[in-house]
Amino acid sequence: MKGIAIGLVVVLAFFFGIPLGLVLIMTTVAAPALGEEYRTQYCEGAIPPTGEWRPPFQQEYTVTSGFGDRFHPIDHEWRLHSGIDLVSLPGPGPVVAASAGRVTFSGWAGSGGNSVSIEHAGGIVTRYHHMANPSSLAVGDPVYSGQQVGMEGTTGSSTGNHLHFEVWVNGEPVDPAPFMLARGAALNGSAVAPSPPPGEGPEPELPEDGEGGIGFELPPPGEPRQASLNNPPTPIPAGIETLYREAAAEYNLPWALLAGIGMEETNHGRNTATSSAGAQGMMQFMPATWASYGVDGNGDGVADIHNDADSAYSAANYLVASGVMDGPQGVRDALWAYNHADWYVNDVLYYAAAYGGGLVLAEGVDCGPGSEVGNPNLPPIDNARVEKMLTFAGNQVGDSYIMGANGPNAWDCSSLTMTALAHIGITSPRTAGAQRDWLAAGNGFRVPVEEAQPGDLLFWDSYLGPNQIGHVALVWDPATKTTIEAANPSLGVGHFSYADNLDNNIFEVWRVGSISDSPKTPAQPMSLTGHAEGH
Repeated sequence: MKGIAIGLVVVLAFFFGIPLGLVLIMTTVAAPALGEEYRTQYCEGAIPPTGEWRPPFQQEYTVTSGFGDRFHPIDHEWRLHSGIDLVSLPGPGPVVAASAGRVTFSGWAGSGGNSVSIEHAGGIVTRYHHMANPSSLAVGDPVYSGQQVGMEGTTGSSTGNHLHFEVWVNGEPVDPAPFMLARGAALNGSAVAPSPPPGEGPEPELPEDGEGGIGFELPPPGEPRQASLNNPPTPIPAGIETLYREAAAEYNLPWALLAGIGMEETNHGRNTATSSAGAQGMMQFMPATWASYGVDGNGDGVADIHNDADSAYSAANYLVASGVMDGPQGVRDALWAYNHADWYVNDVLYYAAAYGGGLVLAEGVDCGPGSEVGNPNLPPIDNARVEKMLTFAGNQVGDSYIMGANGPNAWDCSSLTMTALAHIGITSPRTAGAQRDWLAAGNGFRVPVEEAQPGDLLFWDSYLGPNQIGHVALVWDPATKTTIEAANPSLGVGHFSYADNLDNNIFEVWRVGSISDSPKTPAQPMSLTGHAEGH
């Protein structure tokens, strides 16, 4: 039997174009006991909308009928079901445009009920059927990705609330599931946050070499406040503002957040006396904290607690290390770490808002702190799923790297891994740091570097500084320390070595567990709303 298995591996290697050495290594991956798949654990909050395409719902939903020939539930004959049926949870919700375009039909479509058709670039048309009420959109109206086009309903040939969603390419219907998956918008039932109209949402200044393309605004101040009640924000000296801006750019933070701390602590360096607790410098660091997080901001080779540049850069470094990237609550938690007082957190956020607020370049969902090892008792994904994931990623070699891109011909590092996981039925967060936290929260487990296997996820620090994960890659061949990854704008997607990153401040190897958005076993009942319709 072993010889037959190895022969099959050789055939698969030839068929999929995967190096034989890599596939033979894959045979050592332990298969989960009895094919068990556990339910994917989601982070708190809806997935941020990214890229040009998104699911046509904002809320959670289930897929109740797919594309292809089926026995019609009303007319009792076999015919093509030219779309996919989605039922929102817990009840009917808004239907939104899957991408930007222009309305080509809005009205009654016979068996399709109240319907809207939207033409997109490249000969693509999306159709939305069975909506509850006639849409207010008219033929010729432009729509943006995520704009509401109606409400889920049961008009036309339908016996239950649902959305019949179609995709047409050059006049022919195509299966929406792989079409959307290839564009980073898998129809997997996950809630996806509302998309703001153009010009109204945050517009991040994306770094040239990094990942994500996602940002969230600084949270508003709350109550109680203290110093900010009586001390209004003062003008910032030009040289100090330059330091705030440079340090914030280095760590991809809103410079106003550093300005808020500087105002709260020393009025932007106007009062740098050592505090009664022993804090020193413009951003008021305790010497013990400085020993761990103080950095050389001005490049003179010394991290000086009394140097303004070093102080500003160190404040940014400490905020990142304290979780400022972990959603709006992460911002509040990082400020609490800076000074354990609710009034302090709210004072800083008040001043930051006064200085213009801004965008944190990270994912706005909270995956929780997890653990440093994840769930070691979780069996890993089996060889077939590893192969499917790597085959997809390998087929993207030569594609471009574009910050914030979700495919199908351009990616950033985390969208490539996110979509590779989606190809095996797993929904992960969008950014590298959130993907690591998601694994740690119970969707995978950490393994020693020397035990890396094909399909493992590699995380290391990069453009976000030494204390924050900024990059993710998939292990291709651990024997040669080779990855498949969207590396950067100059290299694009390809196979690269991770040997030079082993000495980074952060370098971690994580294995995805045997999880699925729709697990096989242990069985967990899924709530499905039955319906029938005429498409």
